Amino acid sequence: MDQNTPLGRLLRNSNVLAALLLVAIVFMLIIPLPPLLLDMLLTINILIGIAVLVISIYIKDPLEFAVFPSVLLTATLFRLALDISAARLILVYGHLTTKVPPMGLPVAGQDGSVGQVIPRIADVMVKGDIVTGLIVFIMLIAAQFIVITQGAERIAQVAARFTLDAMPGKQMAIDADLHSGLIDPEAAKQRRRDIEREADFYGAMDGAGKFVKGDAMMAIVVMIVGIIGGLIVGMVQHHMSAHEALSLYILLVVGNGLVTTIPAFLMSTSMGMVVTRAASEANLGADVIRQVTQQPVALKVAGWGSVFLAFLGFTDIFPLPWFSFAVMGTILLVVGRLLSRQTEDEKVVVRQQEKKAAEDATKRPESVVSLMQVDPLSVEVGRSLLPLVDPNQGAKLLERVSSIRKHIAMEMGIIVPGVRFRDNLQLKPNAYSVKIKDVEVGHGEVMMNHFLAIGPDNQLKNLRGTRTIDPTYGMPGVWIPPEQRGEAERLGCMIFDTVSVVATHITEVVRTHGADLLGRQETQALIDTVKKTHPAVVKDVIPELISLVEVQKILQNLVKERVSIRDLVTILETIGDYVHVTKDPDLLTEYCRQALSRVICREYVNNEGNINVFTLDPQIEQMITQSIQRTDYGSFLALDPQVGQEILSAIGEQLKKLTDRGLQPIVLCNPQVRLYVRKLTERAFPNLIVLSYNEIAPKVNIQSVGQVSLTMV
Repeated sequence: MDQNTPLGRLLRNSNVLAALLLVAIVFMLIIPLPPLLLDMLLTINILIGIAVLVISIYIKDPLEFAVFPSVLLTATLFRLALDISAARLILVYGHLTTKVPPMGLPVAGQDGSVGQVIPRIADVMVKGDIVTGLIVFIMLIAAQFIVITQGAERIAQVAARFTLDAMPGKQMAIDADLHSGLIDPEAAKQRRRDIEREADFYGAMDGAGKFVKGDAMMAIVVMIVGIIGGLIVGMVQHHMSAHEALSLYILLVVGNGLVTTIPAFLMSTSMGMVVTRAASEANLGADVIRQVTQQPVALKVAGWGSVFLAFLGFTDIFPLPWFSFAVMGTILLVVGRLLSRQTEDEKVVVRQQEKKAAEDATKRPESVVSLMQVDPLSVEVGRSLLPLVDPNQGAKLLERVSSIRKHIAMEMGIIVPGVRFRDNLQLKPNAYSVKIKDVEVGHGEVMMNHFLAIGPDNQLKNLRGTRTIDPTYGMPGVWIPPEQRGEAERLGCMIFDTVSVVATHITEVVRTHGADLLGRQETQALIDTVKKTHPAVVKDVIPELISLVEVQKILQNLVKERVSIRDLVTILETIGDYVHVTKDPDLLTEYCRQALSRVICREYVNNEGNINVFTLDPQIEQMITQSIQRTDYGSFLALDPQVGQEILSAIGEQLKKLTDRGLQPIVLCNPQVRLYVRKLTERAFPNLIVLSYNEIAPKVNIQSVGQVSLTMV
């Protein structure tokens, strides 16, 4: 809407109008209203009730009318103010009446002393009959209080309770969709906001029901006080007889009660409509027509039943008014027949459309664009493992994936993309496969509702279960039922549930192949994050001194050797310091490793502050140094294959000795050859940690536990 129009400017200041409205309602309780103004406000009150009822019918979702509790409170206050103002006018000016005998009874307020709306509605609805007016008023109040308000309040209470109870499950479902890549973070944020708004709405509706109930009780109080006050005012102040006072004031009080009760009844009905719209797909009219017309058989059965009752009307068995049943039965049978024919026609049209769509699909070229998308990280599970990833069955693995992403971000400094879970019927029922860019990098088998016990073989043989190999670290284990868990713990075994086994495997796969997940887009996202806090660092390095591709290569080199890149500021500053010396990403990686020496040593230092390492014979380091070939496209190791195999064999013997002693294999060498030692050993010994002397942080002690040497050098 144009904000420059008068209506636009008025709506723009709606907060001021709301405040003025509430203040005006308060003043209505204090200041007497002129009869004409009272008539206008009573009319507005009725129209508000009609408008709110229509809105409650047309909305598709309760949150589309989330302001309803506030509207209900404001309308209730407005109605109470009108009730009290009208009662004041009746008691003060009600005696100014003109007795007109159109039906033999006086018509109170005919001269407009209390306005025209109250006396005319009383005359139209009850024809001046006081007893009928009281009975109709009591019926309306009872229907509003006992049926509509009580039911709507109960629905709001149950809806509020179930909405709060369902919030954790809905949050888990949102996290599952986010982790699987079905929605983006903005959509997840919007869904969480909708869940919070839904809980707040039903909680507010639960409280709003108390206003409606109190409004009905207040109407009864006003009625009783008005009748008693009218008798006192008429008999004491205006010297009327008891009959005249009752005839005059009760009719006006009843008219006032009817005028204010009708909008209250509409508001109560609107409340019931709003809180019962939870399972709707369209507005109320569309839902009723669509769902009723989908069952033409029910209409036919009802029609034949009505015809049968009409037939009984001609007999002495059950003498009913046959005409009404015959007419309604005929109408229902005709409508049911028409709907059945329409349903059959629609089914024929749908079948024809499906057939035509199938023929068109076979004629046009197959679209393969959607099949070309590659997921960065995906997990496929067999049919027995579906409960681990199905939100309707708990999806405990989806919850764990969120923790994995946070843990990897804190440990490695990389952002793990969303994991897409799929079922794969070609896998064994208990098997799963971890893929990076649709290439399998890990697989394993687990058993649902069992625990994996890992420990020494002499302990595992005492357990009854299925022997297996831990899919993550290759350690022997046994899948045991839950009742054997206590026995396995007494034997000193480590116990893991099914979810933990799969989650640990996924975590280790991400650690090992983190470099493959660090693409240019992910690198740019990391740099953009640093740019917000350290814009000068990024500006001086990228793209003035080095390109994004080269920075990506350096970060991949670090992640490949499990060096955390969380301290991206230090990495960029180091690149800026040494990029004038070399543009080789491998050499720049070595400089970055030296700058991150504290981070690197922190991962390998033991409780005594030492790092246990084995070293290379100086002659081996010299041989490697002499075999380094440097070209314009980088440097590489041109080592004699036989010599290289002898070095690897010697390193393998040293690794076996360290493994038997329970020590982590770490080799310490000269900074000039560290990179090439790593390249030499990364295929044969991917878990070997290669450090240089320059990467040892201050106050970290080195303890040599062996040396690699060749018998024939």
